[in-house]
Amino acid sequence: MWKLVNGKLLQTIDTSRIKYKTRISKALLDDLKIMADKNNTYVGYLLENGFENILKENAITFDKKNRPKDRVEFRTTCDKELLERLKKFAKDHQLNLNDVIEASVAYINTNDVKQESWRYRVEYEGE
Repeated sequence: MWKLVNGKLLQTIDTSRIKYKTRISKALLDDLKIMADKNNTYVGYLLENGFENILKENAITFDKKNRPKDRVEFRTTCDKELLERLKKFAKDHQLNLNDVIEASVAYINTNDVKQESWRYRVEYEGE
């Protein structure tokens, strides 16, 4: 992210975001990578959109018996507050965070996802 301060452009870190690591189905991750390429975005932004939408629904249907067996480690970033709300949602529904992350993929709205260029946005001092 960039900030415009006194007419000068300064590169800075977005402090509202946090790195996190999870385990997600490899097949699902491969599908997300294809979806991200088609929509000029990143997998993390797709997941973040799914998180927001599943939290709006405030309901989840997940069968623990059908957990994928092909889970792999995946690292990305997310809005801190959104991730905390998602963790609480998982706990309230007695699910693992991984399960909720995978279920949130069904809630992704590709028309409302941040584009790749979002990470290079310019914010003005005071915003």
